Amino acid sequence: MKDCDAVIVGSGPAGATAAHVLTEAGWSVIILEKGRNHLLELDAPFGPMNHVSNDEIKMVRRHFLGPDPWLEPRTYRRTEADGERLDIGDVNNLPSTVGGGGFHADGKLPRFREEDFKILSHAGPVEGTDIVDWPVDYAEMEPFYGEAERLIGVAGDAAGNPFASWRADPYPMPPGADMYCAVLTGEAATRLGYHPYRAPTGVNSVVYDGRPACNNCGFCAYYGCPIEAKGDPVVPLRAALRTGRCEIRPESIVTDVLIDRTGRKASGVRYLDTNMQAHEVSAHHVVLAGGAFETPRLLLRNEIGNPDVVGRYLSFHFQTFVLGIFDHRLHGHRGRAVTHLMDDPIVGDDATAAAARAVGLPFLRGGIVEHGAAGQPIMEATHSPSGPMHAQLMTDSTLRDCMAAFTMQGEDLPLATNRIDLDPQVTDVYGLPAGRVTYEPHHHEIATAEHWIPRLEAIMREAGAGHTFSATSPALPGTRGDRPGLRAPMSRHIIGTARMGDDPRTSVFDRWQRLHGIDNVMCADSSVFPTGTGYGPTLTIVALAIRAARALL
Repeated sequence: MKDCDAVIVGSGPAGATAAHVLTEAGWSVIILEKGRNHLLELDAPFGPMNHVSNDEIKMVRRHFLGPDPWLEPRTYRRTEADGERLDIGDVNNLPSTVGGGGFHADGKLPRFREEDFKILSHAGPVEGTDIVDWPVDYAEMEPFYGEAERLIGVAGDAAGNPFASWRADPYPMPPGADMYCAVLTGEAATRLGYHPYRAPTGVNSVVYDGRPACNNCGFCAYYGCPIEAKGDPVVPLRAALRTGRCEIRPESIVTDVLIDRTGRKASGVRYLDTNMQAHEVSAHHVVLAGGAFETPRLLLRNEIGNPDVVGRYLSFHFQTFVLGIFDHRLHGHRGRAVTHLMDDPIVGDDATAAAARAVGLPFLRGGIVEHGAAGQPIMEATHSPSGPMHAQLMTDSTLRDCMAAFTMQGEDLPLATNRIDLDPQVTDVYGLPAGRVTYEPHHHEIATAEHWIPRLEAIMREAGAGHTFSATSPALPGTRGDRPGLRAPMSRHIIGTARMGDDPRTSVFDRWQRLHGIDNVMCADSSVFPTGTGYGPTLTIVALAIRAARALL
């Protein structure tokens, strides 16, 4: 007898969705989450715990949603030539809590486009990269995208984005309220020939699934929603719990995937509780959903999966920031953090094609541009100079209420040298080797940022900004931020460290996201993405998790 039909490692969007699909079909599921639970009561009726609040220090500075980088450090270096590491601590950390990264996100949920699944066929190879086509295409994914949007509850305008691929159904909710600053920058972008549109977000614009509409409090990105207006991951976790076939065990650190004597079947997992006591869960199937950082770390510790591929082809989003200072207040601290996007840097135009040819590349693929604003008061205070002028600057709020921001989530092309492996010396509080990032952007990402910065600054000036300035993460070569010891890229979009594919020699998981050679181990998270694209990964994670869990059934 097994403890359950499936044990799921991680409770973020991937694990929550897999649990929902499997329990709805009658399977018993145990979810092991290494973080604490601040999301849902684990006893019926599974109501909210009311732990989250609009507290910038608590949520952003004191690691309320975890992980604490002192207890669970990660390490970073640009290349192997840097030695063992350049930095230790917070390296691309996502929340470590019941609900995972979906808990804190502001819920932008765009779909990928048709060409994103077949980028090698569509655009061709790029020297020094390993671009591949996905083993699935948009036509197969479209119904799963629709199901994911209905499950979470996505608000959007199906006709708003002229570059979007076809869809069978409209969004389940209309768009929410537009942020004033995004209206200004969106209108300016339109005047200059670009195509901004209302962002599809997993945030209720009306009452949906028994949860209230967003009240636009402004504490969306990096914060849990106190009123549960965000559907991901609340909805799938609560639905799974309500079946009576799901158990969630917080503060359970999975150390091992247990393989039987044949070497071809997993029998369960081993984990540590808060007292460092080891336990085992036996299961017919193991679902990995710890994210594209923790999943390869687990596989590497256990020496499971193709050793030539596990951890490699790490992608983030190369983030380009263009900021504009206005002579009037924009109220960017109210709303859903980002209410407008535009895809022009992904699609490109004649000027982009010419810029690519000038630097010897076949294309420049940027990413969605988020039309947003600056952050909260503590962030403003730490970036304002100290001294007699500090109070006046905070009162005028030049760096917050008078600032608009563009963030381009530029596509990282996959490189075998960009990877996650195990640090040979640094360990976490549980005695496990820390995950180590080795990452340096390709020339494509740098050239794309350099091309789009002046174009985005022109939009900002057209909107009325008196001053504009820019930055990237990681920093462009030769700029002020490009110096040894600089911290890792800021992006929390971690992608592609155990890619899926039809050939077990070049991939870790197959097209149904099952481990080559051990087919009762399935991965539901963004580790399996063969490429990153220029879109946020969450909706595609959920859609793929639905598809993979159905195939598992």
